[in-house]
Amino acid sequence: MNAALNGEPAPWATRAKPHEGRVAVVTGAARGIGLEIALRLARDGARMALADADTAGLADAAAQVSKITGGEVVAEAGDLALESTADALVAATLKAFGRLDILVNNAGGGVILPFLEHTPETLKRTIDRNLWTVLWCCRAALPVMKRQRYGRVVTLGADSVMSGLWDHAAYNAAKGGAHGLTTGLAREFARDGITVNTVAPCAVSTPQLVELNVKDPALVDRFVSIIPMGRAAEMAEVASMVSYVASEQASFVTGQVISVNGGSTMP
Repeated sequence: MNAALNGEPAPWATRAKPHEGRVAVVTGAARGIGLEIALRLARDGARMALADADTAGLADAAAQVSKITGGEVVAEAGDLALESTADALVAATLKAFGRLDILVNNAGGGVILPFLEHTPETLKRTIDRNLWTVLWCCRAALPVMKRQRYGRVVTLGADSVMSGLWDHAAYNAAKGGAHGLTTGLAREFARDGITVNTVAPCAVSTPQLVELNVKDPALVDRFVSIIPMGRAAEMAEVASMVSYVASEQASFVTGQVISVNGGSTMP
């Protein structure tokens, strides 16, 4: 019988850190939201594996995370739009830690342009970064989670898929594919102890947004103008939601696209 029905506390309820004993992979972890998520999961007790195409930035991120965990941090550099890179990331994680409990698909980065200004190259880059990275990492990680009878997959989506934000059509096509993958995988693996969710932020105060605000403040104001709270999200606010849905506490939350958006879209 379910422990909760017996009045017994759930196993995670007495744990000091929600990810204690767990192993987490975060992609796109060299900076910005990915690094913030990695630092949050490490503070919450997870042993960490990080991936990014930026070799130097990834090494710096791994050093920051290692200071928190006090142990080894796997750092796998490469293009996760390639199946071989995703396979190597999972293999390195298993070699170091023997398991993989949490996959955070954060690698991405679209080319934000009016649709007719895109080229075949920018369209391909947008799909590769934001959809193929997710597909290959899920394909590599899910067999491991299925054998363990436990796993958490969290993908960083985009609130713009629902808001129809200016100049985001191609980006939304890729992120919308990731949203759709979430619901399909959630149903397929629901009996395997695996949950699959998407966290969909609006504009976030990343280093990239700060740089854009210097170059084109009117454009940033336009993106923020649809947010009722009148500001971009903080990276820590996004990382907090990721940590929750990646935890055992969220064991009955699956197949959801969870907005962290200051009210820019509302059901």
